[in-house]
Amino acid sequence: MPFIRESIITTLHEDGSAHITPMGVHETDRGLMLAPFKPSSTLNNLMREGTATINYPDDVRIFAGCLTGRRDWPTVPTDIIAGIRLHDCLAHTEIKIHTHEDHEQRPEFYCDVVHEQMHKPYHGHNRAQFAVIELAILASRLHMLTTEKIDNEIEYLRIGLDKTAGERELEAWNWLMEKVTQHRNKQTEKA
Repeated sequence: MPFIRESIITTLHEDGSAHITPMGVHETDRGLMLAPFKPSSTLNNLMREGTATINYPDDVRIFAGCLTGRRDWPTVPTDIIAGIRLHDCLAHTEIKIHTHEDHEQRPEFYCDVVHEQMHKPYHGHNRAQFAVIELAILASRLHMLTTEKIDNEIEYLRIGLDKTAGERELEAWNWLMEKVTQHRNKQTEKA
């Protein structure tokens, strides 16, 4: 089973502005691998630029925010590649694509690490932070899941949230639950 790092990917749009999105980064024997969906801005930016930055934040609002239209997070220039990284992250990894394999739904980009840097110590995620990250993943797949699956996952994730959440985690959770509610309302309107 592959090891996947849940992280925030930053790439550059053609105009040089930042694109910030959550994505699982696969560790493989061929290097780190990104597999953005078709179509997506991340895919377009990777194809054009050939580079990206993997960011490791401890503020889970960034994961939730990217999925709920809140993408304006402070960034700074990267050190080696022509790119950007999150200003407030624990660490970042700058990568360059060495191989691209096209697939119908999720092309694979195998990458070399060209630079890594720690900015702050990592003290671990609490259960609420894990719950928000898992809810963010769930929220990105609402169109593929049954209502029962969504409800069961949320019920389970809420246990960790209720036990360990701070203000940031609660804010992120609420943003994501608004997205879930909007999805349900659209499903009801279609029925």
